[in-house]
Amino acid sequence: MKYSISHKTTYSYGSSVHQSYHLLHLTPAEIGHQRILHHKLSIAPAPSMREDRLDYFGNPVTLLAIEEEHDRLVVSAESEIAIRRYFEGDFTSSLDWRLIASGAALTGQTGAKDIVQFAAPSRHGRRIRTLADYAASSFPPGRPVLAACEDLMQRIYEHVTFDPSATDVSTPVEHVFKERRGVCQDFAHLMISALRSLGLPARYVSGYILTHPPEGQPKLQGADASHAWVSVWSPEFGWVEFDPTNNIVPRGEHIAIAYGRDYDDISPISGVLLGGGTHDVDVAVDVVLLDSIP
Repeated sequence: MKYSISHKTTYSYGSSVHQSYHLLHLTPAEIGHQRILHHKLSIAPAPSMREDRLDYFGNPVTLLAIEEEHDRLVVSAESEIAIRRYFEGDFTSSLDWRLIASGAALTGQTGAKDIVQFAAPSRHGRRIRTLADYAASSFPPGRPVLAACEDLMQRIYEHVTFDPSATDVSTPVEHVFKERRGVCQDFAHLMISALRSLGLPARYVSGYILTHPPEGQPKLQGADASHAWVSVWSPEFGWVEFDPTNNIVPRGEHIAIAYGRDYDDISPISGVLLGGGTHDVDVAVDVVLLDSIP
């Protein structure tokens, strides 16, 4: 399937910004199942310095320096992306989760160090005893790892309420688990923490999902949003994705931008400012299915 994606972020500052420096994760990842047909990143005011490169995790990133005084910053990303395939394997044929958690399944694996780093704790994906206990009923001895992950995903979906007013980007995962409320990044962090608490490698995925308006109603422009979900490693299938916010295994309607340990690694826009005072942020996202491709 082929998608057109527009992501426009507008910062309006209460006072002039004299200088600013930014790190952007807005260029889509070129990965096995996903091909970038077109991408354009526009910034106003124009930066005095721009550098495009790959970050530590292999994600495309853009570094900016803006030295022109400004009270408004607009960052627009326009992309066309083709999704060539998605996971169609049998979860029950994946390996016993205990062999992965113990590290036995990583012996002799190419890139084992790159895999095992995602079992280590991060700020939003820490190992927590209560989350290990919560996940345990999905992971009885001998259960295939992907079947267990699917069960955990379903339980998180059933037990946590989507509530945009309940959290922000700094909310600890313990608070999310206690209150059982949050947004997609909280669902993802909760599942990642639970998996890492059992010793399993799990990645945070940022990107977009195709949304469907109510029957008979048009799709509103700019009404989509960034999305987050989870990627889990198994030796038979590599990295397999799960979306606990929606209780689905991505089947061609998820478009990945970046992979990291948690949100902090791959936030869409971060930076430092000289000046600016208070500011307002407006984000408008459109994800449009253009057509199906053979």
